[in-house]
Amino acid sequence: MNAHSPKHAPGWEAKRTKLEHYFDRTALDAWAAMTSDAPVSKIRATVRAGRQEMRDTLLGWLPQDLSGRRILDAGCGTGMLAVEAARRGAEVVGIDVSPQLIEIGKERLPEDVKGRITLVAGDMLDASFGDFDHIVSMDVLIHYESDQIAAATARLAERARHSMLFTFAPGTPLLRTARAIGQFFPKSDRSPSIVPVAHDLLKSRLSRSVPHARLGRDRRVSRGFYTSHAQEVLLK
Repeated sequence: MNAHSPKHAPGWEAKRTKLEHYFDRTALDAWAAMTSDAPVSKIRATVRAGRQEMRDTLLGWLPQDLSGRRILDAGCGTGMLAVEAARRGAEVVGIDVSPQLIEIGKERLPEDVKGRITLVAGDMLDASFGDFDHIVSMDVLIHYESDQIAAATARLAERARHSMLFTFAPGTPLLRTARAIGQFFPKSDRSPSIVPVAHDLLKSRLSRSVPHARLGRDRRVSRGFYTSHAQEVLLK
């Protein structure tokens, strides 16, 4: 692990290590299938559909023409969002905690975008990757407490010129009960626990941690076993 962790967010590295173990070893095959067009169970199909709707939402909050824009896909997995952004002209850096998912993503990269996408295993908070016009982080911060989300957002916002888009786990009764977005997986490969967060509390923390920004659009997506809430942070 490197030193580029969010300030005042105890427990970040421990959770990140757990996520790395999960995505790189425990449930690699399940998530490789989830991020492909391979047949999956009806339950997992609802999660796939929810993730696609959320991905479309986040991409819809970016300019349609991304030519000349540099995008960070923070927690890119196999790079599905990165591919769509690159097809709209962006130069995309995708970073994920799982080296295995990154390798799968590299193998799947379509020929038409290979020159515009760089996929790297590492820490999405690592400032050495430079600055970006837009930063997108889909379904990564769902595993963190509101103070950790705010701290991570502040670190990322320092490197974004125009906007940062991220998702968090909303404090719904279902999520507060389940506490795990991987509930649909067998017990042996369930995901690390998600952390339902109250939107009002998160907005309050964000206003303190990123005082130069303003909150833009937000939208919740619920499809079967998938529930996630998107938040736009505008920096200019």
